[in-house]
Amino acid sequence: MAITPAEMGPAMPTAVARYEFRCSFRAPLDFVFRWCTDYSERDPQLEGASFRRKIVRRSPREVVFEDLEEAASGWVWRRGIVALHPPKRWTARSIGNHRSWTLDYRLRALGDGRTELRWRGRRRATELGGPNPSAAAMQREMRRIWTRFGRALEREYRALRRPRGRP
Repeated sequence: MAITPAEMGPAMPTAVARYEFRCSFRAPLDFVFRWCTDYSERDPQLEGASFRRKIVRRSPREVVFEDLEEAASGWVWRRGIVALHPPKRWTARSIGNHRSWTLDYRLRALGDGRTELRWRGRRRATELGGPNPSAAAMQREMRRIWTRFGRALEREYRALRRPRGRP
């Protein structure tokens, strides 16, 4: 027996929110690109999050991963498909049970060995995930996450530049 539309419950929200975020790092563009596109199982720790990440497939032009997190309301799952466009761009699609994202990441050399990251994204929430956050709330969350990422990125870059034998 087929499920009728009435049995399916309320329709999924169709509103798409658009967000943009910028930050900069004290590291050159080629290092920033490699660091930001080196998706791994340790990413949740860098983000300060509790989800688990599995790398499904990796090639020079694409990374596919899945994230899983237990929440009070059940599992939160997403699959990310990242297209790499070296040396200064990558795009991502993330499809999940709480939200879907389409993201465009671009890097720009600022001089003095610094790099700017700018991302633009479109986010579609689902019934499970609730409404999209406000632009101000998303800015706060991205600032929190990318500040953590930036500290780790710059720490790794400084460690690579440090002469051997020096602490």
